[in-house]
Amino acid sequence: MPTTDFPSTPPPADSGNEAGLWLQIKAEARLDAESEPALASYLYSTILSHSSLERSLSFHLGNKLCSSTLLSTLLYDLFLNTFSEDSDLRSATVADLRAARCRDPACVSFSHCLLNYKGFLACQAHRVAHKLWNQSRKPLALALQSRISDVFSVDIHPAAKIGKGILFDHATGVVVGETAVIGNNVSILHHVTLGGTGKAGGDRHPKIGDGVLIGAGATVLGNVKIGEGAKIGAGSVVLIDVPPRTTAVGNPARLVGGKDRPSENEECPGESMDHTSFISEWSDYII
Repeated sequence: MPTTDFPSTPPPADSGNEAGLWLQIKAEARLDAESEPALASYLYSTILSHSSLERSLSFHLGNKLCSSTLLSTLLYDLFLNTFSEDSDLRSATVADLRAARCRDPACVSFSHCLLNYKGFLACQAHRVAHKLWNQSRKPLALALQSRISDVFSVDIHPAAKIGKGILFDHATGVVVGETAVIGNNVSILHHVTLGGTGKAGGDRHPKIGDGVLIGAGATVLGNVKIGEGAKIGAGSVVLIDVPPRTTAVGNPARLVGGKDRPSENEECPGESMDHTSFISEWSDYII
């Protein structure tokens, strides 16, 4: 069977703006339709027939999240009206697409992310649910949260605040609580929980700074702060604050380098996606 190599080339310079990115996505979809005729109709209906990114995204989300009682046409109108009226939401979508394309070597194109990355799709749908929540349309916001959880296996409370340039990589099993805050340029792997510590109400969920990387299966509980540029190792359980630009690993999590003089991350982990460089500092690491 023939194989296709997908070189990990950097995105075009003009893909940082909405219009340039949309042209790039349509060009990619045309190439895919030509090379794989079985997908031509699908690519036409989801991308090529639409005049803008927000229309394509709204159509795709409406079809993904609809049910027998929550019609795709209703969801399409809801998504389109929300994205069309809010330029900040559209710029966040562009930043999220670029985040996936730049940080994930498995992301072969922007159109691939738009159509197939459930972490990206869940995040965009959450942005709409969050806006509905802030407009006191809470029943609809919660209904949308439920559908996002059912379809994408990503459970984000509509009150949670999420920045831009977000990568939910793989995304399955991600849980984000009601009072959680996620900054800009953050990368979060699958089965990550940003949760509370029990039945207590109020501000009870983690606050994630800009540029943070949270590895697969990590759990952060309570109203703790993960500082800017910090890294949480896969499988870690974090119960206290993590200083900026440090790495916390283990259960319970401890700072690499020690509490008094922790090692500092030289790069932005949320963008570099470096999960394991800290291991070289563990003299007792044995397999």
